[in-house]
Amino acid sequence: MGCPDRIGAGPRAGRRAFEGRASGNSGAGATLTAASPPSDGRSPRPAVARRLRAAGSTCAAKVRAFGSWFNAVLGGQDYQRYVDHLQRNHPGCEIPSEREYWRRRHADADNNPQNRCC
Repeated sequence: MGCPDRIGAGPRAGRRAFEGRASGNSGAGATLTAASPPSDGRSPRPAVARRLRAAGSTCAAKVRAFGSWFNAVLGGQDYQRYVDHLQRNHPGCEIPSEREYWRRRHADADNNPQNRCC
């Protein structure tokens, strides 16, 4: 039970103990609830499910945004932008394959090192 001379050490201390007794369960196995059900008799479960779906949707959107950002950092859209540039500004030029584009790009980066550590 703890020390009875300390404040809040008794069996009635705390909000959960109060809520457990308020619901009519005063035994040792009383179920403690953090929220009371709606007053009109509806179950709180649909609201909980709705909040969980909203949280999951928000989380999924943030994961997609992070994936998009990470793809942009790694240069995932560079080839498509290059093809768009060639079609718009140089309509007669031959468009290289994606493999050839990356091969040229890496060869150019190796031959002309600029803002990089090694």
